[in-house]
Amino acid sequence: MAEISTITATPIPVPVAGASSGPDANGSVGIVSPQIIPFSEPLHLASGQVLPHYELAVETYGHLNERRNNAVLVCHALNASHHVAGIAADNPKDIGWWDNMVGPGKAVDTDRYFVIGVNNLGSCFGSTGPASINPATGKPWGASFPMLTVEDWVQAQVRLADHFGIEKFAAVMGGSLGGMQALSWAITCPERIGHCVVIASTPRLSAQNIGFNEVARRSIISDPDFHGGDYYAHGTVPRHGLSVARMVGHITYLSDEDMASKFGRAQRAPGDNGAFHYGYDVEFEVESYLRYQGEKFSTYFDANTYLLITRALDYFDPSRNCGGDLASALQPAQADFLLVSFTTDWRFPPERSREIVQALLKNKRPVTYAEINAPHGHDAFLLDDARYHAVVQGYYDRIAAGLGLPERRRTTGVLA
Repeated sequence: MAEISTITATPIPVPVAGASSGPDANGSVGIVSPQIIPFSEPLHLASGQVLPHYELAVETYGHLNERRNNAVLVCHALNASHHVAGIAADNPKDIGWWDNMVGPGKAVDTDRYFVIGVNNLGSCFGSTGPASINPATGKPWGASFPMLTVEDWVQAQVRLADHFGIEKFAAVMGGSLGGMQALSWAITCPERIGHCVVIASTPRLSAQNIGFNEVARRSIISDPDFHGGDYYAHGTVPRHGLSVARMVGHITYLSDEDMASKFGRAQRAPGDNGAFHYGYDVEFEVESYLRYQGEKFSTYFDANTYLLITRALDYFDPSRNCGGDLASALQPAQADFLLVSFTTDWRFPPERSREIVQALLKNKRPVTYAEINAPHGHDAFLLDDARYHAVVQGYYDRIAAGLGLPERRRTTGVLA
């Protein structure tokens, strides 16, 4: 029988190489270094193309127990990476993007769970992508890199699980695009996932979201320095286009309430008595902020990767081959589910999470759903919110109890 609920608020260590320096008293997994794991078996993609071989960048935290039943896979969103938690060994200022969620005593407790952070294929943070060398030409793949889908990423992640000897994940989780990957895991590999944790996500993009992605892509493609995607050979980077793409995307991650609170209509450098400058340079604080975010992004993110990942977002729709019926698409799922949405997330609003919940209930799948009243928009899934973290922690405590994992040994103030 279907179950819907809302949570309100030691494994015997088998060391796995390449993880971290060890947890500290503040709940951090410590200093971490990535592993680069090669795969020689060709990967057949949804597009019909084949990737002959590839590498995945991975970080791991905690220890895989003897039963190998305590593994959690964390899937990342558009511009994130495998660096989920801890302090990067090569840059002490580089803290994992979900460090507030993953670590000893945190919601995803690395004292109990073995957590894997993986960088998707096509990315620019260590896994094989457009900037990697194409073995057939000896040059960067560039525009010839194969198109990718969420399902292709899951295929590659299945091989990663095999690499670690993990037959079944305790949970696969992610926010935004990462949540799409978790949902795809539950559909395409139902026997290999015990719990599916989908946060601030959607079963498909709306026309508006596809439109935002297209504006971002056109800004990159129309940049004179793009050179048809083969800018590596020209020694250029389409920084202007990539910067504008980031500005467009960043607006969609924030709520109107959050932007009003942070910036309002404050002027950057008003003239006498608050006079306008009557020009097209920075006039308002919000303009300065967006330009800064865009310019910073253009210094470290690859333009071809941005094109690939936004297109994968557009393509994701598990109900496409089921006449648009999401319940039919979710019929193969065997996992229990946790879904979390945020009231001010207008990119992937709560209605989309509720759609998944209703489809799961039609299939009599156990599902826990929490809708958090938070002002931060889509970015709320990355931020500290005691209610949100309590929901996730409570759910993982329940997973641990079901698997016979030891009780929590320490807390970080999320739950008493």
